[in-house]
Amino acid sequence: MLQLGGNLQRLRLKRGWTQEYLAELAGLDLSYTQRVERGEVNLTLSSLANFADALAVQPGVLLRVGKPPVIKRGRPKSKRADGPRTGK
Repeated sequence: MLQLGGNLQRLRLKRGWTQEYLAELAGLDLSYTQRVERGEVNLTLSSLANFADALAVQPGVLLRVGKPPVIKRGRPKSKRADGPRTGK
């Protein structure tokens, strides 16, 4: 399932989509989409078809051998344009 999750993540990022946007297009729950990308759940054929339809690819594309997903833990660090503020 990691390969499927990696393919799903790769195609999603290639389009510049968030997990939330993909989940909405696929008609699936955000937490389910996140767990699929991490390879933590076995998905049904209907969910596979939903993801494929949302990404406009054949279901087989999601099942191809590919790289595992990049899993980052925790919240992303905020990017601040200005430097640290002083108490002045």
